[in-house]
Amino acid sequence: MDDEPDRTAAKAGELFSEARSVEVVAASFASTPDPRLRRVIVSLVRHLHEFIKDVQLTRAEWETAIRYLTETGRLCTDTRQEFILLSDVLGASMLVETINNRSDGVLTETTVEGPFHMVDSPPRELGARICGAAEGDPCLVEGTVTDAHGRPLPGASVDVWQADADGSYDVQQPDLAAEDNLRGLFTTDEQGRFWFRTIVPRYYPIPSDGTVGTLLQATSRHPNRPAHIHFEVSAPGMRTVTTHLFVDGSPYLDSDAVFGVKESLVREFPTIDDPARAAESGMPNPFRTVEFAVVLDRASA
Repeated sequence: MDDEPDRTAAKAGELFSEARSVEVVAASFASTPDPRLRRVIVSLVRHLHEFIKDVQLTRAEWETAIRYLTETGRLCTDTRQEFILLSDVLGASMLVETINNRSDGVLTETTVEGPFHMVDSPPRELGARICGAAEGDPCLVEGTVTDAHGRPLPGASVDVWQADADGSYDVQQPDLAAEDNLRGLFTTDEQGRFWFRTIVPRYYPIPSDGTVGTLLQATSRHPNRPAHIHFEVSAPGMRTVTTHLFVDGSPYLDSDAVFGVKESLVREFPTIDDPARAAESGMPNPFRTVEFAVVLDRASA
């Protein structure tokens, strides 16, 4: 509980020592008015000091860490958040998402937003093509948005964005890709349905030209994410869910650089060879397809 007493408090006037470092530093925060802040900062001190003692951190390593964090901050701009990317590759982002969005097997599971949701998706009509002239396997995405009891949620917002068939987002190549390419903001119909036309995305590497890339290289980790489509779905009175649809069979499903894959979010994208259905859907024949039933929780839950 947030109001639990601090059992690590040092005696008044006790000086800093290696053995009592946690107690002495934690005691300095004992008067923090906000009990939640007090709990968080004391726990941070405890784990940080235990980590330093566990690895016997050298002064040179400490200085390297300070420079690394400083450079990470320097790389952050309006269109790049290196600290979030660092959080992603350390699994911290996914852990926070999972703790704050626990699912009972009915609700749609969440995953990380990713670094490329940096512009507003353009509102589009249901059934619109979001990929412009982009080449790739044509794909029809169909889905529903309901509550946990299966009741449709008409008027829900379905924000989607994805990489192209080469694994690039529009913001990564502004001189080549059309503005708002492979992005769209849809509104579900009276039955809670949505659908749009796109292409099957490709796997891609996260940005690796900064401090995160340095970390991945030093630890022999690859920077790749499996192919997926991003979704951010919201409705009045419901909790917003940020999630993905992963393409079954894509490379890196079992080694996503940001640990974002959950089994419930992996889908087959089968090929449909049906001229009549293709014509009805405005798709070339043959085409790929995928269905996604999004289930939202009540905002008060």
